[in-house]
Amino acid sequence: MGARGQAAIGKGGDEALRVDVQDIACRRGGRMLFAGLSFTLGAGEAAHISGPNGVGKSSLLRLLCGLLLPFAGRVSATGAMSLADDRLALDADQPLARAIAFWARLDGQAETASTTALRAMGLDVLADVPVRILSTGQRKRATLARTIASGAPIWLLDEPANGLDDRSVALLGEAVQAHRRGGGIVIAASHQPLPWQADVALALTAPAEDASS
Repeated sequence: MGARGQAAIGKGGDEALRVDVQDIACRRGGRMLFAGLSFTLGAGEAAHISGPNGVGKSSLLRLLCGLLLPFAGRVSATGAMSLADDRLALDADQPLARAIAFWARLDGQAETASTTALRAMGLDVLADVPVRILSTGQRKRATLARTIASGAPIWLLDEPANGLDDRSVALLGEAVQAHRRGGGIVIAASHQPLPWQADVALALTAPAEDASS
């Protein structure tokens, strides 16, 4: 219980794309959220993390990308990651296309990356609209478009279908499937069904020691 776990994120190179999680545990605020979690994903594969609110779905995604350290166990991955969660991380005063393009350039992507990402999420008609006046659903799609435009081979999606109508959920599913066909990995945390078949399905529950809390 004394030693903390490790999170190692590789940049890719000649290594095969892979996410390997070995016996990890997450403890936050003095409470064990989950323990003994292991799974492995390779190119083109997807995982769906489910479970009730507060069980650690979002914390798991943050462990995977190194924003948190595991309490125990090890996370290793080859390939860059992009996290799409409830933080928009776009300049509210910029037109949507310019705000997405800013991050795409930082990620080393071509000028066309932002245009392609906006089209994938049905946002191309809003390219010139300032980010600050987007609706809740449009902001969610913009967050997903930012991840698409990043060019990262590993997508971490936190409740990606929240706030989306049926058409937008379908666009999300098409984007995920296209990413997987191209060899990408998708790890999604969601309490609701998602429009793609996962290779790994994990239902998080509190460890026995905290099950009554």
